Amino acid sequence: MTAELVRGQNHPLPGTRLEIRISAGKPIVAGATLGDERGRVRGVEWVAHPGSPSLPGLEVSKQAAADHRLAVDLGALPDTVHRVSVLLALPVGGAGPAAFRTLAAPFVAVTGLDGAEIASYTITGLDAESAVVAVELYRRQGAWKVRAVGQGYAGGLAEMLTDQGLSEAREIAAAVNDAVAGGLARSVSAPPPRPADDARVRTTTQGPAGPAQGHPAPPPAPPSGDAPAAQAGTPGGGGPVDYTHPRRQTTAPPPPPPAAPPAGPGEPARPVAGDATGWSMEERLYNQVWGMFEDLARTTAAYRSAVDFADSRMEQELDKVLDDPRGRIGGAGDAARESARAKHADLVGQARAALDRDLAQLTAEADVVEPALPPAFAAWSSPVWHAYRAPMEIPMAVRLGDLHLPERTELRIPMLVRLPLERGLWIDSGKALTNHRTDSTEVRRLAMDTAVAHAARLLAVYPAGEFQVHVIDPAGSAGPALAPLVTAGVLAGPPASGAAGVSAVLAQLTQRVDLVQMAIRGGAADALPPDLDTAEQLLIVNDFPHGFDDRAVTQLRYLADEGPAVGVHLMMVADREDAAEYGPLLDPLWRGLLRLAPVPDDHLADPWVGHAWTYDPPAFPPGSRILGQILDRVAEARRTGSR
Repeated sequence: MTAELVRGQNHPLPGTRLEIRISAGKPIVAGATLGDERGRVRGVEWVAHPGSPSLPGLEVSKQAAADHRLAVDLGALPDTVHRVSVLLALPVGGAGPAAFRTLAAPFVAVTGLDGAEIASYTITGLDAESAVVAVELYRRQGAWKVRAVGQGYAGGLAEMLTDQGLSEAREIAAAVNDAVAGGLARSVSAPPPRPADDARVRTTTQGPAGPAQGHPAPPPAPPSGDAPAAQAGTPGGGGPVDYTHPRRQTTAPPPPPPAAPPAGPGEPARPVAGDATGWSMEERLYNQVWGMFEDLARTTAAYRSAVDFADSRMEQELDKVLDDPRGRIGGAGDAARESARAKHADLVGQARAALDRDLAQLTAEADVVEPALPPAFAAWSSPVWHAYRAPMEIPMAVRLGDLHLPERTELRIPMLVRLPLERGLWIDSGKALTNHRTDSTEVRRLAMDTAVAHAARLLAVYPAGEFQVHVIDPAGSAGPALAPLVTAGVLAGPPASGAAGVSAVLAQLTQRVDLVQMAIRGGAADALPPDLDTAEQLLIVNDFPHGFDDRAVTQLRYLADEGPAVGVHLMMVADREDAAEYGPLLDPLWRGLLRLAPVPDDHLADPWVGHAWTYDPPAFPPGSRILGQILDRVAEARRTGSR
C-alpha cells in the first residue's frame, strides 16, 4: 500500500533499487546530492545534476522536463553516504516561471523497479521559492527510509547548495543552468494540458511503468493555453494573442469513440484510430499520437531499467564470488557464476517479453493510426496527399518528421508541432552530421531540401493566402533546392541575395513585428495599415552568417525572440560552427530554436524520461512528384481563392 506522506513524515524503504518519479506540469530541473552522517555534501563530486548526471548508485535526468525519473541504487552508494537529497529547481534565463507558486504542486513518488509505489509526496505551500529539497533518503541503523522535506529556497539552487555546505555552490548552479540551456534546442516537450486528459482511452498494453498498473496520476497542471508541442523554453512565448478555442476553456470535450471489441478471448482490444478525447477527429488523432509517444518512452524506460538492475545484480553476485577465496576455484565457484548468469538471463528475458508485448500493441496501433491521419499529420507518402485541397482552417499541428528508438526502429512516431508556431526551427547543416556516406557539401544540400519540405508542408496546411514564405539566400547557393517554391510562385518574393537583399527583407519583417506589437499593446488592432499582410510569415535563412553584418544579426535575433508572438517565424539553415566568430552573442538564438537534422540523428529527447530519440526528417517517396503537385495546388488556390 502506498504511503502518502506529509512534510516531515518518513517511511521505511523495503529495497535498495528504487525510482523517484517527479511531475510538475512544467519543465523543471531535477538533481540530487549525497550527504554524510551530518547531512553535509563534501564536494562537487557528490552532486548529480544535468551537467553531471551520474554518480555511483545515482542517476538523474540530463535536461529540464515536466516529468522525471531518477534511478537510485542505495546498495551501490559509498559507505560514507548516509543521505540522498532530491532537489528540484526552476530553469533560469528563459520564458518559464520564476517561482513555484505559479506551478501545480510538484508530485514525487518513490517506486520499486516493478513500478509499485512505496511512498508519495505532494509538495504544497510553495510560494516565491525557485528551488526546493523535495525528499531525502536517509540511513538509520543500517536501514534506509524516505522523508518528505519540501524545504524551499527563494535564492534558488545556489542558496540551496550553500545551505548543504558546498563552497562551490554558485559554480555548480551556473553549470546546471548552462547544461539546461544547452539542452533546450534538443528537447521535445509534452503537449499542453488538455481537458479530461486522464479520461484518455488507451488500447496499448502498458509495461511496468504504464498507467495500467494502477499508479495514481500526479496532480494536473494548470491550463496554460495552446503552447507548441515541440517547445521547451520558447522566447517570446506567453504573448497577448490567445489562440485557444473558447469552448475548450469552459467545457469538457466529448468522450472518445468506443474501442473495438477484443479480437478473441484473452486478447487485447484491437486498436482504433481516434481513441483519445478531443473536439474533433483531428484533435483525437493528435492526442492519440502523443499518447503513443509517451507509451513508447515509458515502456522502453521500464525495459532499460530492468536490464540495468539485472546487470547490477549479476555484477554484485560475481563480485561476491571473487571476494571469497574459496569460490575462485573449484566447482562451487563455477556453479555460483553460472547461477548468477542464469538469473541475469531470466530477468532480461522477462523484461524483453514485456517490452515485445507492448511494442507489438504500439505497432498495431501505429498501423491503424497512420492511414487515418489528415494531411497536416500525414507522411508525404500517404495517399491523402493525392486528394489534397487547400484547407479552410488552420490545423492543430503539423508533422515535422518521425521519431524512433533503437529497441524497435521500424516503429515510427510522428513528430507533431502545434500551430501557430511559437518557436523557430534550426535545420542543422553542421559538420558533426557528416559520416562516411555524407560529406559536408551533401549535408548542406540535404539541409536546404529539408527546409523546403517543411516550408511546403506549412504552405499546404494553412488556408490559401494565410501563410507567406520569405527566403534569404545571400550567395544564391540554394537555387536548386528552392526551385519547387520559385517555380510554383508561392514565395512572397524572389529569394533575397547580397547584403542589400538581406537588409531589405529583415527591415520589412522587423517593421511588421513592431507595428503588430504596438497595435496589440495599444488595443488598436484596427489601426494597422491597410496594406499590412496579416498572414503568418516564415523567414528561411540559408547559409547563416554569410552576408550578415552586426545590424542584420541583431535584427535576426529580434525576429527570433519577438516574432513568433505576432506571427513571424524563423527557419535557420546553418552550421553553428560557422557563426563561432560571434562568440556567445548568438547562444540565445540557437537555444531558442528547435534543432532538426537533415539526416537521421539521435539529438532529440522526450520530456518524460529523457531518451535520446532518433529523428528522421520528412522524405518524399523516390521518384514522387507530390511536392510539385501540392505547391501547384497551393498556388492555384491563391489565385482563385478556391479551396
